[in-house]
Amino acid sequence: MKRYLLSSLTLTLLAAFAHAAPTHNPVSGIDVQYIDPAVRVQDDFFTHLNGKWLATTEIPADKSSWGSFAKLRDDTTPQLRGIIEATQQDKNKKAGSEAQKIGDLYTSYMDEARLDALGVRPLAGELNRIRSLRDKKGVPGLIAHLSKNGIATPYAIYVGQDARESTKYAAYVSQSGLGMPDRDYYLEAKQAGVKEKYQAHVEKMLAMAGDKHAAAHAKAVVALETSLAEVQWTKVDNRDPVKRYNKTPIAQVNELTPGYDLKGGLAAAGIANKVDYVIVNQPSYLAGYSKVLAGADLDTVKAYFEWQLLRSYAAYLSKNFVDESFGFYGTVLSGVTQNQPRWKRGVAAVDNVLGEAVGKLYVAQYFPAERKEHMQELVKNVLAAYKESIDTLDWMSPETKKEAQAKLAKFTPKIAYPNKWRDYAKLQIASNDLAGNMMRAANFATARNVAKLGKPIDREEWGMTPQTVNAYYSSTMNEIVFPASILQPPFFDANADDAVNYGAIGAVIGHEISHGFDDKGSQSDGDGNLRDWWTPADRKNFAAKADALTKQYDGYSPLPGYNVNGALTLGENIADNSGVAIAYKAYKISLGGKPAPVIDGLTGDQRFYMGFGQVWRSKMREAQQIVQIKTDPHSPGQYRANGTMVNQPGFYEAFDVKPGDKMYVAPENRVIIW
Repeated sequence: MKRYLLSSLTLTLLAAFAHAAPTHNPVSGIDVQYIDPAVRVQDDFFTHLNGKWLATTEIPADKSSWGSFAKLRDDTTPQLRGIIEATQQDKNKKAGSEAQKIGDLYTSYMDEARLDALGVRPLAGELNRIRSLRDKKGVPGLIAHLSKNGIATPYAIYVGQDARESTKYAAYVSQSGLGMPDRDYYLEAKQAGVKEKYQAHVEKMLAMAGDKHAAAHAKAVVALETSLAEVQWTKVDNRDPVKRYNKTPIAQVNELTPGYDLKGGLAAAGIANKVDYVIVNQPSYLAGYSKVLAGADLDTVKAYFEWQLLRSYAAYLSKNFVDESFGFYGTVLSGVTQNQPRWKRGVAAVDNVLGEAVGKLYVAQYFPAERKEHMQELVKNVLAAYKESIDTLDWMSPETKKEAQAKLAKFTPKIAYPNKWRDYAKLQIASNDLAGNMMRAANFATARNVAKLGKPIDREEWGMTPQTVNAYYSSTMNEIVFPASILQPPFFDANADDAVNYGAIGAVIGHEISHGFDDKGSQSDGDGNLRDWWTPADRKNFAAKADALTKQYDGYSPLPGYNVNGALTLGENIADNSGVAIAYKAYKISLGGKPAPVIDGLTGDQRFYMGFGQVWRSKMREAQQIVQIKTDPHSPGQYRANGTMVNQPGFYEAFDVKPGDKMYVAPENRVIIW
């Protein structure tokens, strides 16, 4: 039986390979011009492969980092600009059409002279609402209103699939409301300098909005946010989907917030009349929040909400607000010295609001249909390799393997673009009202999500637009999604020998599949429900491997005094390591026992691993590196490359890595999961 399965998979992969093969002599797809021969691949794979690029490339002045992902995104932006400006200039577009909305939103963003003349006046109505707050009993209703307008508040209300009943939508309540990226920026002594600059920034923004007591209010606002930070869960705590699932009847939610009418806030948000329960992500935070609010004076509360309003809408106001916001969030937090050109920011704003309307035009103009066909084959191949791999695991029992196979069989791939596009008919856009456009867009998105409650799950919905250079796995949908824009070099090269494609996009496919079996995803079944389908012994075996991987990445330090957080990045590290391992198996089977060609002096196996390594070619400013370490579940690029390679047996064979080499890890210490 095993021989039969292997031969079937081989035929499938060979058919895909033949279908995808270029008509001319294939190229390697490896950027050999960036290889640094002075660095041995056996000592530092990442620097050997990318050394000349690292030595000669400057991060653009308007970027916090630069690399394969950033360049591809930057290359896509002018294409989107062309699409958007074409709609802007179209004299035949009809009122209410998507073309009118795209063009007019961009026009409203680019009219800088009008925005400068208006100053803070576009927010006058919202500022008056906040300043008219008579007592703290009005806070739940105010939060509901501000949230609908896309303004950060101490807790967020959102709609998603019920993690234990994935066939229905549920309302969630989650911690929120900080103006800096993570609680550590408020609580760690070594971030005190950033916190001081943050307070100065809050003061200046409040003063520009007319606050005559801006200094005192800024100090009080930062103190309030610090109190919220103290009771918030850490990023690592929030990675546990079981701890975050706290189903609470609407009738009992006020028990979580003594003295605070959360139930009334849910009613004002349009939630309470649609469901009889909510799922609270961090119950202890809500209790802590109610105490913080009770201890704050009314002036501080109003100043806090005014600050959050200004922070959320600064980009859509006059130049002084734009520049002041960039000075902190761009320069202080991320080390960027120059803001992006206004047209790039305008394109990003349109893309954020009308992403699928723009995406529809992008796909028609820039995405060749054959890429989707090739990608469908690659996804099918990697899924097949994963299926075979599960059966060979020596640490998993037959009972758990059966459950794992059942989950894998229910995976749904989505490739390039949606089958059904989003309907923007109810969204009103005007060419002379940027802040109003963004508020209406936020209200539109909120209303659209709240309207899902009580309705069947929309399995055609996408969480990313086609022009997004990324991919994702959804545990409640049990789906893997690959937007059109990632199907380009260096991730996918239609003209290259397939070794590099398996190493790049193949590993991305394997990565997203692996999220279904990482430390979080493995707690959900094939139907997307939180359910423990593991035997206790298998879960213990898995945990031991996960702990070893956590310790491995804990040891990496991209900056003095800052180490990678192995617990925060565990899921992504599992996905990187497993994704490469599975993609390698798929690549080897695709060869059908025949030797791979040597191209550019590189064997097929070498090109496979290099294809993965060049995807993570990147540089990052120091301030942004700290933000990444504090907030991002992904490891820095150099460790995604090197940290993954040291656990791949095929890497050792491909590059003859031996004891004494810096990349060498003894076989018994390598972490191999899937």
